[in-house]
Amino acid sequence: MSNNWMIRAGRGGVYIEDFEKGYAAIGWSQLGDLTQYSTSASLRQEYIEIYGNDKPSATANAVAMILKFRDQITAGDHIVTYNPETREYLLGIDQGEYQYQPDTVGDYANLRKVEWLGKVSRDQLPQKAKNSLGSTLTLFSISQEIIDVFTAVLEGKAPSPLVNDTDEVETEVEQLKDETVAQSHELIKDKIVALLPDEMEELVASILRAMGYKAKVSPKGPDRGVDVIASPDGLGLTQPRIKAEVKHRNGSMGAPAIRSFIGALREGDSGLFISTGGFTREARYEAERSSIQLTLVDLDDLADLIVSHYESIDLEGRALVPLVRIYWPVS
Repeated sequence: MSNNWMIRAGRGGVYIEDFEKGYAAIGWSQLGDLTQYSTSASLRQEYIEIYGNDKPSATANAVAMILKFRDQITAGDHIVTYNPETREYLLGIDQGEYQYQPDTVGDYANLRKVEWLGKVSRDQLPQKAKNSLGSTLTLFSISQEIIDVFTAVLEGKAPSPLVNDTDEVETEVEQLKDETVAQSHELIKDKIVALLPDEMEELVASILRAMGYKAKVSPKGPDRGVDVIASPDGLGLTQPRIKAEVKHRNGSMGAPAIRSFIGALREGDSGLFISTGGFTREARYEAERSSIQLTLVDLDDLADLIVSHYESIDLEGRALVPLVRIYWPVS
């Protein structure tokens, strides 16, 4: 039984013209002929020597794709690639073994010969097929029903719908959006956790400034639990006068820490306690019963605040947690 693969023609389809000459190819050409690596461990070691290992997960993904290209694709497998300029997919059949052949497909020296059967416009595909082909990975497997759609279009037949209900497609898109947002939220939290304690204090001050307050980090020394001070006028003469304590550690803050912080607050103060390690139930109860206004902010809350006010966060704050806006189509 044949398998089916999507192989992208470089970023933005830069090598699509070379692909059309009867090839599919991937990069990582500095590794040389991939047949010299007898084990995945030896390939991984050489990959790290050449390209580094700053992101171990990215290294693992790259090595996995390289091995798939060399070993798992076999003669007779369906190959698909995409030309983003013309919005057309090419469907073809793999013709044989992996080859190392520099100067054939741009900088991509790792090749497979492909007999291309034809082109299919993206506009001819059902929405579910479009979604399935949306991954930006260099190489990934695709389902047989996607190939069946391509084949039907090339034969001049109307492809059988992959879904019978438009609502199902919309639900799938919404699920994809929710998964993307959730993953983004976790990655932002990873960025926050990686900050140093001093950087965390600066980040909190930047967020407060983005919210319209004049905020500054307290000088080092006996601050009695107050790390950041903020107010509308910057002098603390007008309310709300915000005093924030920032705890950047793994453990949850308990009730004693909350009581100690409350003890440092005075009439007219508003307390803000930030803990990236979260709070115990007793700590939250202690905050609720406080006679002085006190808000607890955990790691999830902090990530939400960053996203909500990111457009107004100053350069210092953005440098600590660099983000980019992503646009999503409206349903």
